[in-house]
Amino acid sequence: MLFLGGAILRASITDLYLRYVKQGLRPFLIAAGTLLVIAAIVALLQELRHLNRPEAKPDDDGHGHGRSGPGVGWLLLAPALTLLFVVPPALGADTVSRAGSALADNRDVAYPPLPPGDPADLALLDYGYRAVYDHGRTLQDRRIQLTGFIAPEPDGQPMLARIVLSCCAADGVPIKIGLRGQVPQAPANTWVRATGRWIPHTVKDPVNDADVPYFEVSTWEKISAPAEPYE
Repeated sequence: MLFLGGAILRASITDLYLRYVKQGLRPFLIAAGTLLVIAAIVALLQELRHLNRPEAKPDDDGHGHGRSGPGVGWLLLAPALTLLFVVPPALGADTVSRAGSALADNRDVAYPPLPPGDPADLALLDYGYRAVYDHGRTLQDRRIQLTGFIAPEPDGQPMLARIVLSCCAADGVPIKIGLRGQVPQAPANTWVRATGRWIPHTVKDPVNDADVPYFEVSTWEKISAPAEPYE
């Protein structure tokens, strides 16, 4: 429990927890890790007090019963050591190829104007909703900047993608944006920042038949993977 709670706290204090859950869950992870550490310390203190009793033997609970716990409890070390020493990669192109696009539910709402600035910096999911369900009305005549990783389309052409979380990585689904123009020539899972414009073109995702909007790239650059890889 001590190692597991400590591993959760380490992941929560650093950016490692962002590989598993959304940013808003950090306070809950810190609280859970703290409770585990406190519970472990209390249990250790009780065990030490018992061992220091003159009439108690190391394998006796004072009533003639053994205190040996089940060996399976040591399996708690497995996730603790994993959190401490193994940094898993974020979900990427492989998830994109196997899962359907996040644009599967109709968002028939009024979309506000784009934020000021040139280019307007948009999340991929925001761009997708505006392109598909608002038919690009708020995207016209604006330069737009999108950030994501490269994933191959079924025909092998690059597209821009990012994983969207509802809660944690287990429920992650991809948002997929097709590319035209100066398409980035980079390996899968390469993070890029692309600038360009909306174009009125969509295709159907072969996985779940959702709409996949397109983006006309004018310029792009490779970037390092962000600390928070998910939307």
